[in-house]
Amino acid sequence: MRRFLWVAVLLLLVLPVFGFKVIMVTDTGGLGDKSFNDGTWAGIQRAAEELGIESEFIQSYEQADYIPNLTKAAQEADVVFAVGFMMTDALAKVAPQFPDTYFVGIDIVLDNYPPNVITFVFKEQESAFTVGYIAAAMTKTNIVGFVGGIPIPPVERFRYGFETGVKLYADLHGKNITILRGYTNVFDDPKKGKDLAVSQFAQGADIIFAAAGACGNGVIEAAKEYFTSLAGTSDLAGLIDYYYKTGQAFFAIGVDVDQDYMAPGAVLCSSMKRIDNAAYYGVVWAFEGTFESGLKVLGLKEDGVGLSPMKYTKGLVPNRVLAELEYLSTLVKKGELVIPDTQEALDAFTTPPIEFPF
Repeated sequence: MRRFLWVAVLLLLVLPVFGFKVIMVTDTGGLGDKSFNDGTWAGIQRAAEELGIESEFIQSYEQADYIPNLTKAAQEADVVFAVGFMMTDALAKVAPQFPDTYFVGIDIVLDNYPPNVITFVFKEQESAFTVGYIAAAMTKTNIVGFVGGIPIPPVERFRYGFETGVKLYADLHGKNITILRGYTNVFDDPKKGKDLAVSQFAQGADIIFAAAGACGNGVIEAAKEYFTSLAGTSDLAGLIDYYYKTGQAFFAIGVDVDQDYMAPGAVLCSSMKRIDNAAYYGVVWAFEGTFESGLKVLGLKEDGVGLSPMKYTKGLVPNRVLAELEYLSTLVKKGELVIPDTQEALDAFTTPPIEFPF
């Protein structure tokens, strides 16, 4: 009898944990994009491992999949993730039908928030200005490029920030820099990203920032091939040595997560947004019962966006540039330097008088 009671107690303790389930519905880029979807999934996996709960994903292949995929997930899971701006309407339609299921939206803003929905958006412009500043400092041709996916608000905020960072450096240092722009109009075709990158490199760009989901993988591939051809080696040490000797290179800039590892030496840095942390907390809050519906906005101040550690290339960037960037980032966190988040604000932006304290 005592043994039976002990087993019953164990079951009561264990079953609720194993019965808690999270399902992520991807956007059309899917897992393996090494960017947005993978970053969200990493946060979910971290929470699942810590809490001992189940996690699954459902792949979306086209936008028509969003509503049926979210519906299916809600029928099976305690927490459902809707990943990406393009899922906004689907989330708004499905979530109210399942009031006992928690929904977490990434890069989504709703007009009305049911008590079971939380969404996260990011001040992409605040991380993108940092890579724009570095690109402006490092370009030798004075031509840099931007490759976007579909020009939805998060992608455009990356562009606004990138262009602001370029302008800030150019104005503060008396440089004249041209920015090339192009869009793949999809997120899941690396070849389109590579084709645009090749075109921009041919037009004289030596650094390209990609905010294009899996299409950005093609931009990184192009940068690696161009730099390898220039230096005569793909070895990290060889690339770095070539740059030190000649000052010449072809660089890509990664997005969403730290993509520097994808082509060490050819990815100069990455404009990160901590979608992994947002996903992690979305799961934990639901599991612990501390879930509060509404919109969460994360920027530099909240450590929701930032610059990658630049594991392979930080030594290439002059210390003065990094110090200036640190100072400017502090101004952003204090609200004393506002990075534009709309085209109108970007058009109206003028570099304020800035005196570095060093």
